Amino acid sequence: MRVVLADDSYLVREALERVLAEADGVEVVAACGDLPSLREAIEEKLPDVVVTDIRMPPTKRDEGIRLAAELRELHPDIGVVVLSQYADPSYSLALLDGGSDRRAYLLKERIRHRGQLTAAISAVAGGGSLIDPKVVENLVEAQTRAERSPLAELTPRELEILSFVACGHDNQAIADELVLTKRAVEKHINAIFLKLGLTYAADVSRRVKAALIFLAERG
Repeated sequence: MRVVLADDSYLVREALERVLAEADGVEVVAACGDLPSLREAIEEKLPDVVVTDIRMPPTKRDEGIRLAAELRELHPDIGVVVLSQYADPSYSLALLDGGSDRRAYLLKERIRHRGQLTAAISAVAGGGSLIDPKVVENLVEAQTRAERSPLAELTPRELEILSFVACGHDNQAIADELVLTKRAVEKHINAIFLKLGLTYAADVSRRVKAALIFLAERG
């Protein structure tokens, strides 16, 4: 299996190369430190699998995740193993957006030996997937919290309006932003207060409390 590695840390790249150099059936054909060089290596080498960090230059935000999305369109047969220090469910969900086939998400801190990494490489090369158990645990916890959250009762439009309330917008400003009538915004906000159990508080207090609920759940 031909593998391209990507991590902005030279030491991590060296360590991964050494680990995979001793693995049967794996050949590292390129090692990159940023997204542009990674894209070039993929086009030149056409590997079976890309093993990449999430955050790399140029922005150090979500390059690995964005690359995985690009490859779904450009090279759907190339597997992607994301190695990350982040157990944040949002990253793994973004990685799996569009399907879990040929995708793996592993936490760097939990890769104890070569077998875990090579197993992930083999899985995605064969069309399968592999997600670190700790990430799955966090996904379940996040889903449980979401189901218990009062925000789960709100419609997408109500959540959108509540986000403006949390930013301090008054009803007219929200109406202007969303191209709605002020009356429509007032109806949505009354529904929000009802669903959040804030019906009987003063208006200013209700807006503050609703904003705090939103920020606590989404922060």
